[in-house]
Order: sequence, then C-alpha cells, then structure tokens
Amino acid sequence: MPGLPETADRSRVVVAVPPGLRAQFFTADVWQELERAAELTVVDDHSDRAAVAAALPGARALITSWRAPKVDAALLAHADRLELVAHTGSAVAPYVTEDVFRRSILVTQAGDEMARPVAEMALAFTLSLLHRIQRFDHALHGGLEWAAASEAPPRHEIHGSDIGVIGASRTGRAYIRLVRAMGARVGVTDPFLSEADARELGVTSVPLETLLSRSRIVAVHAPVTEETHHMIGARQLALMPDGAGLVNTARSWLVDEEALLAELATGRLDAALDVFDAEPLPVDHPFRGLPNVLLTPHQAAGSIECRQRLGTSAVNEVLRLLAGRPPVHAVTVDALTRLH
Repeated sequence: MPGLPETADRSRVVVAVPPGLRAQFFTADVWQELERAAELTVVDDHSDRAAVAAALPGARALITSWRAPKVDAALLAHADRLELVAHTGSAVAPYVTEDVFRRSILVTQAGDEMARPVAEMALAFTLSLLHRIQRFDHALHGGLEWAAASEAPPRHEIHGSDIGVIGASRTGRAYIRLVRAMGARVGVTDPFLSEADARELGVTSVPLETLLSRSRIVAVHAPVTEETHHMIGARQLALMPDGAGLVNTARSWLVDEEALLAELATGRLDAALDVFDAEPLPVDHPFRGLPNVLLTPHQAAGSIECRQRLGTSAVNEVLRLLAGRPPVHAVTVDALTRLH
C-alpha cells in the first residue's frame, strides 16, 4: 500500500463508515496503515449530517460509504481543508455535488473492485436460468411431488448458447470474459463499443432488438443515465424468445419492473434479479411467488473479498493524497450524470 513513513506530518482523515461496514471494508492491516498515516476521526452514525459536518473542520480527506450525507455547499462550509472524498462504492452521484468539483476537491470511487464479483453473480444467474434451477428449487420447496417438480421448460448448456449483453461496462466486460470462457456466443449492445473493442472482446456488436430476439439469456450491465431509464420495457421483452431469461445485477432503473412482472407472470420468460424498484423488496411483492424467478437481495457485490477490496481501494487513495501522489480512480463532474 502507498503508505507514509511514521515521521510524516499527521493529517486528519474523517471516516464516515458505520461499524458494521468498517469491519467488512477494512482489514486489520489496512486500518493500521491508515492509522499510521493520519489522525482519524470516525463517524459511527455516518448518515447523521450534523455529525459529519462537525468532524470535517481541519480534515484533508473524507471516506464515505452507502447512505452517507451528500457533500454539498452546506457541508463544504465546514470543510476548510478538504482535498479528497474517497467513496467506498462505485456511483458517486448520490454522495457529492458539483460544489465539490468547483472547490477542486478530488473524488474517487472503488467501482473497479466490484466488477468481478458482480460478473460472477451474473454468471451464476445465467447458469441457473439455463438449467432451470430456480424452477426445480421452487417446486421442491413448495411441496410438489417428485414427478411434478421434475417438469420444466427445455434446458440448455452455456456452451454454444447465444448470450446477449447490454452494456460493455467494467462489469459487462468481466461477465463477457467469463461466459466466453465457457463457450458462449456473445452479442453486445453498447453505443460506445468500437469495432476494435468488440474484436478484442471476441463479441459481435448488434442492435438491441437483434440481441433480444436471438439471445437465450440477456444480461443487463448498462450504466444508469437518463437515456437508459426503462430501456427494457414491454416491447423489448416481447422480442425475447419463449423460454429465454433476463439477468439483472445492475439497477432496476434499466428495466420497466411492471412490464417485466407482467411478462414473467405468463411463465414465458425466466428472470434472475438482484435489484428492485423498492428495496427492501416488500414481503408481499408478486416476484416472490413466481416459480420462474430467482431473487437475491441486492447482494451481487457482497463477497468478503469484494468488500475488503473496496475498503483497501479507498484507503489507498487517501494514502496517495497524503504522500503527494495522484489518485488512481478519480472521477470527474461528468459522473454526476449517472443517477445511481
């Protein structure tokens, strides 16, 4: 880690991360490295805006986590020396405003560390949908007789299957590498994917309608922007072949949930979902009762290894700042156009 010598001037760093997440994000070695480099002010109730404001005077860096208060002009009024906001997640739009960038305060994120585990979850979802594991599981847990529980639509192997990927993002590319290694044929829809990048990834770049109509599994990995809101709606879902599956480990913003629910209720398609319009997902939500749907509670990036890398990434950015070195994962004001 890019730490500082013991004799360095001890700047102050605010850690606005609650105890539970601190235990997941920061290993003992990483936390000790940060303590050696700086005087730490820890805000346990990181959602308490007043507590964060009270901790900011004199601090050079602020480490944030999910549900932290947004760093805006009012909060910055207390931040007389702030030079860095290091976020332990990927999307920074909920946590900083343009005022931060106007003050030339650096903003960093740790999203690169999420790509692999989310891609692995999407791969697990893909295999489940291909083999109808969720249908068998629901049937057996629901008490169906063995013969009835054994009934399911045709099943397929991933080798030779057409897999469609919406968005060649960091996670999308990690997912592409995984499914291609298992022998899938991959089509990608992404307006920013160049022909050279497509060749390098070993994929075919196709329009969205073509991808939907020919893919056995469609995995959503697009960014959250105004343009991608409900990019998958009733018309797009209707293009998917009977028995196809939809995987969403990105954001529910991208898929019209009501249209998806209506399509899934017919049993024509299967889906595996980690994200929802309402989180926590209500206990009486219709998704919970559908045998063709696999659900997880927004945990795609919840592995031990991922959480520790998120913390290490944020701490490394702070240590680089204190050592006079540029950040590795800085974001610009353009990141604020991503809504989540």
